[in-house]
Formats: sequence, structure tokens, C-alpha cells
Amino acid sequence: MSIYLNKDSKVIVQGITGGEGSKHTARMLAAGTQVVGGVNARKAGTTVSHTAKDGSAVELPVFGSVAEAMAETGADVSIVFVPPAFAKDAVIEAVDAGIGLLVVITEGIPVQDSAEFWAHAKAKGTTRIIGPNCPGIITPEESLVGITPANITGKGPIGLVSKSGTLTYQMMFELRDIGFSTAIGIGGDPIIGTTHIDALEAFEADPETKAIVMIGEIGGDAEERAADFIKANVTKPVVGYVAGFTAPEGKTMGHAGAIVSGSSGTAEAKKVALEAAGVKVGKTPSETARLMREVIESL
Repeated sequence: MSIYLNKDSKVIVQGITGGEGSKHTARMLAAGTQVVGGVNARKAGTTVSHTAKDGSAVELPVFGSVAEAMAETGADVSIVFVPPAFAKDAVIEAVDAGIGLLVVITEGIPVQDSAEFWAHAKAKGTTRIIGPNCPGIITPEESLVGITPANITGKGPIGLVSKSGTLTYQMMFELRDIGFSTAIGIGGDPIIGTTHIDALEAFEADPETKAIVMIGEIGGDAEERAADFIKANVTKPVVGYVAGFTAPEGKTMGHAGAIVSGSSGTAEAKKVALEAAGVKVGKTPSETARLMREVIESL
């Protein structure tokens, strides 16, 4: 089992003819993802050449709209590789077409744009958004929709949800001998689609996920709210890590969501909240991986 994504998911790429879209379409195909086409209104009717996982040549059709791509291919997942200025329109187009899962990789989308497309998606109620500014989602050995390296790890019993892209990759690498059911990078922006809580709820319901790793970072109160949810709703063991223990006080940090106000939003405050909910929290990624090993061994 997995959450949100599996081997049967049919994927289209918005921005398939651009540099990033083309590069990562190739990587997703190599990972076994069923990429069935792409969208670029200016190049509708053309095709793009790629190589499938088995080495065979594949010609992917380019459509003028998401709705057309879905009608022609049966796609139920889309991934957005378009520049920030055009991302809002791309997301709204996919939502209006009724796509089930939408992964928004684009970094640097204005917060107001994210607020608008998230409100639009919520009102429609048919599309789950992952991102923006995220590495996407991977169900190892089945499907990759995003930019996570697919060769880090295989299938296993751990579910992973993370604000940070690079820490997602590190945790997968550290626990590669155990493996993952699904790993989701939700992004570090102030406004995101899928939250820690959404992923925790899905992992709790997934029979193949036996334990969960949750990676947060300083800023905001998402981890504190996740801690409350874990306390009330999650029966599976959760191990956590909060990036930013060594962040100097009063200094603005890189991620758009990393806004610390007083003690609220600090790594220590998040650690305390998570531990109060029964989550084991590591001080480093490697310590967090070790804690998860201990959990898996005890199951």
C-alpha cells in the first residue's frame, strides 16, 4: 500500500517542454512512473521523445490544456514545472479540470498567488495539492511525481512527511535498508496544500505503514498543531526532527515559512510539543534515523 500515489497513477506534466520539466520527466519515467503526456498550450499537437524504464523509446503527446490531457489519457495526477509568474494560472487550470492530485514543484510563487489557488482548490474540493516549493511525492519502486532521487531507497514500512527537500533525501538514505511506503515533501512555504496533519492521517490509515517520520523546521506552528493531532489521532509510532536547533536568535532564515516570533516557532518549542505527544525527537537527522531503527526493531 501507499498514500496518494501508486503504480497505477497516470501522470501529466505541466511545462513538459521546458528545461526542468523535460529533465524531470525523464527521471520520473526512469523511476517507472506512468507519465502519459504533458501540457503546453503553445506546443499543443506536438510530441516529446523520452525513454521508458525498460529502455524503449516513448513519444509523449503535448496537449493544449489539462482538461484535454485528462480526457485523452485518463490522467489523474499532474505535476507543475512552470515559472512562478505563471504557476497560479497553471494550478487553477488543473483544479478546474478536476485533477485528483496536483504536485507543485515551483519555487518562488508569491504568497498571495498560493493563497488564491489554495482557496480555489478548497472551494472545488476535488484536488489535493502537494507544495508549492517542494520535492513532491514518491512511492518507491512504483511511482515518482517530483524531483526526489528514485534510487535512494526501496519499499518498506516507514512513512515520511517533511517540510525540507534535502532532509527528505537524507532521511531516506539513512533508512534505505528498511525502506518506505511513501515519502512526501510538503514544502516550506507559509501556505501549502497538503500539511503534516493530512499526511499523518493518511499514514495512520495505511495498513502497510508501520511507523512515521515527521520532519519539520523552525517557524510557524505547523509542528505544534501536528503534535496535537498525533496525541489525539495517531496510534502508530512517530519519530520527529525539527531543523533549526542551531539557528541564531533574531536572524532571518532561508525558508519562506521559517518565521520565529519569541519562543513560538523555535525548534525547542516544537520539540517540547512533539515529545509531549509521545513523539521521539532527534537532535540531528542521523539521531532521528537511529531512533526510527529502534522503533522498527521493537515492532
